[in-house]
Amino acid sequence: MPPIPFTPQAYKQLQQDRFRLKTERVEVMKRLKTAREMGDLSENGAYKYAKFELGSIGRQLRRINHLLDEGVVVQKQQSSTVQFGSIVTLAGPKGTQTVLIVSEHESDPKEHKLAMTSPIGAAILGKSVGETVTATTPRGAVSYTIITIS
Repeated sequence: MPPIPFTPQAYKQLQQDRFRLKTERVEVMKRLKTAREMGDLSENGAYKYAKFELGSIGRQLRRINHLLDEGVVVQKQQSSTVQFGSIVTLAGPKGTQTVLIVSEHESDPKEHKLAMTSPIGAAILGKSVGETVTATTPRGAVSYTIITIS
């Protein structure tokens, strides 16, 4: 299985999330112990909620630990073509937009982080300034021209 590429900021955020979740887990364990001492567990809402919360934290921690174990920080290389970590300005049917090319684990269209495996990301990967590409999206084919790469 190939390593999962991350920008330095995303990898650091995952580490911070893991620390936060471990801290939360300690607090939930304390609440669970307190709720358990209240008596009848079959009708103990605090106990049931703490167990549910503990399960949620466990799932999140497993996901984050997997990403950190399999992930590698990839420093952006200077290049005249679009690659992982490139900041690309595109001209398209809705005007211009600037996006950061990242892995699918880090992508967030609302924050202009575009996965290199997405239709648009895959279409512009390896291309140069001035090139026009056509990406097949769920809404049909869309053409973009690469204006800048940094």
